Amino acid sequence: MAIIVNIDTATENASICVMRDGEMVGYAKNQLQKEHASFVHKSIIDILHTSGILLSNVDAFAVTSGPGSYTGLRVGISTAKGFCYALSKPLIFINTLEVMAAAAIETIGKESVHMLFCPMIDARRMEVFTAIYDQGLNETLPPQALLLDDNSFSEFNTNEVIFFGSGSSKYKTLKRVSNLKVEQVDYNAIHLGKLAEKAFKKNNFVDLSYSEPKYLKEFFTAN
Repeated sequence: MAIIVNIDTATENASICVMRDGEMVGYAKNQLQKEHASFVHKSIIDILHTSGILLSNVDAFAVTSGPGSYTGLRVGISTAKGFCYALSKPLIFINTLEVMAAAAIETIGKESVHMLFCPMIDARRMEVFTAIYDQGLNETLPPQALLLDDNSFSEFNTNEVIFFGSGSSKYKTLKRVSNLKVEQVDYNAIHLGKLAEKAFKKNNFVDLSYSEPKYLKEFFTAN
């Protein structure tokens, strides 16, 4: 029975979720991005205390590894690494875009087996962090920083693609077509936790010394 602490501070909303054997035992969120750093550590301790779980009994820590806010990623990953070093626990990295796609598949993915999912994180001006996933969460387009224009994603014109995330409104202003589907999809550390549980069972851990955030570009902040 694995106990995993899941940390997401990649975007404007931060959340913490503690899961035991795939089931949530505690959750907290913070919508003030400038307070992510003070929120994370205290929330972890509070959730574990309320749930009656000793810190030493946690089996692993999972964190969204990017892309996202430069500062936010540093906060989440440094916190997770600190606990892992102190407690000799393994660390799990999950790509932020994959977590977002998992949330979309869970909420609207049953509409069509051929549907594709395109999460977008605002990276300033007309640039976004994005990728495309199928129903099985397989990458159809790998994670990347993309400067949007009218021809973006033209290779997917014959597919049913759902666009969502903080950067999707930019694409909507460019792509004035009737069949463009932009949805509101909220993700959080609970979605991260479900993916982390699968990674834990496969022993998909990262090296504490050499693992770094997946910025995709160096200077994005959402502050």
